[in-house]
Amino acid sequence: MTTQTLEDPQLKDADTGSEVFHYVRKAKIAESAVMGNMVQALCGEVFPVTKTPKPGSPVCPACKEIYESLPGGGDSGA
Repeated sequence: MTTQTLEDPQLKDADTGSEVFHYVRKAKIAESAVMGNMVQALCGEVFPVTKTPKPGSPVCPACKEIYESLPGGGDSGA
C-alpha cells in the first residue's frame, strides 16, 4: 500500500487565469452561502458563494476598478 500527497489544485478563472475573489452585494453573500443561490459580482460574473476571502486574497481586477469608481467606494484618501 502506498500513500500519495496531492497538492491543492489551483482554480482557474476564465478571465484572470487564477483564483480571485469578487465584489458582491453584502446582503447576498450569506443568502448564497446558506441557500446556494447564485450571486452576481460587480464585473458580471455569476457564481455561488463557496469561500470566504482571507486578508490579502487576490481580488478580481474588474470588480476592484468598478468598486473604486463608485461613489463612496475604494479609498479616496479623504
